[in-house]
Amino acid sequence: MATPRSACPSTSAASLLGRLSSSLWIVALASLVAASTVSSAAADEPSRGEPNSGRSSRRQPIVPPVPDGTPQELLAYIEGLADPAAMPTSRGRLRYYLRKAAAATAEAAGRIIADTAADDALHRRGVELKFDALQTLQRLGDAGAAEALAEFAGSLGPQADPDLAIRVQQVAAAAEVKAVLATGNPADAAALVGRLAAALRADPEDATLARTAIDLATKLADLPGGGPAAAAAFETFMPILEASDSPAVRQLTEQTAAVARRISLPGRPMKINGTLLSGEPFDQATLAGKVVLVDFWATWCGPCVAEIANLRREYEKWHEAGFEVVGVSLDEDRANLERFVESKEIPWPILYEEPGGPGWRHPLASYYGITGIPTVVLIGSDGNVITLDARGKKLGAALERLLGEPPARIGDRR
Repeated sequence: MATPRSACPSTSAASLLGRLSSSLWIVALASLVAASTVSSAAADEPSRGEPNSGRSSRRQPIVPPVPDGTPQELLAYIEGLADPAAMPTSRGRLRYYLRKAAAATAEAAGRIIADTAADDALHRRGVELKFDALQTLQRLGDAGAAEALAEFAGSLGPQADPDLAIRVQQVAAAAEVKAVLATGNPADAAALVGRLAAALRADPEDATLARTAIDLATKLADLPGGGPAAAAAFETFMPILEASDSPAVRQLTEQTAAVARRISLPGRPMKINGTLLSGEPFDQATLAGKVVLVDFWATWCGPCVAEIANLRREYEKWHEAGFEVVGVSLDEDRANLERFVESKEIPWPILYEEPGGPGWRHPLASYYGITGIPTVVLIGSDGNVITLDARGKKLGAALERLLGEPPARIGDRR
């Protein structure tokens, strides 16, 4: 699925470290590395010298073993791992170093926690550092990191420090979300939705917790059969978030309302309005009694263009039986779109609006929170949405269920 194009500036380890406290360096660097294109298993291995090169390989930065020592000595050990001089320069080597450093930090921080009282400043520091280390491992794809985060947060119990108590709740919730989504079963999220809703009611000003709840609801929709669970989650969270007095939460809620509107469409009518590519206003009344596929697409989107052949086959097969397609173009260049539609001889109506700025800005796409394309919506003859998953072979199967045998086949029998 194509998404809006954005720049991702590169940042050196040394310059990034210069702007961060030592409790945040490892998380920030992990985010930077995880966002890069380095994703193969080999990226987590240290580089080696070229065979038969006649030269030894450059010595790799080594994470020293966690020492036996006092909490103060363990803290100094952890902070030493953030020395820019110890950082590899390549992303592959940096990724490997971060995994080792994060594991060592988690171990050392755990010892600090075990050797200090709950009201000791070093104890709090150890908790923060272990959270950072486990979050780093999670960002770098460690399979057990989400579960370890949830277990660690659960083991801490009530915290005397209010700020730390909030972070414990936030991290535990985020880790639970990741663990639940990893099961691939939307039903597993029901209990977590209830717990997050209770936490939001207790503190509706917590923007981080609000983002975690929204993240869960949004990602549930991406799971097979997850649409109903996602819609139920949004219906639970949105009234709580909309009642918040926090500007940050209110802004987040406004941005998310459109996504919730789209995910909650099945079983409800969809508003389709706009201007045709010809410049005439589109009249949704022309769709009355028809089965309709609304296709959000663009000429620059490879998967969208690849799906056109399938759409045309199904359109030609079922159009006389009452099937219609409405394309919603997110192109920025009208002339290019017109040439494309003409060259491909696309027979169905296309809605288009001048973007008025970078990226896609079609009002209908904004209203329904379209964040990636192709996105399709299949609407039944009664005007209610049937599914948001009707691409490829699924479209033909759905049309056969809804419209029976294609007219062409009936004619062939005669």
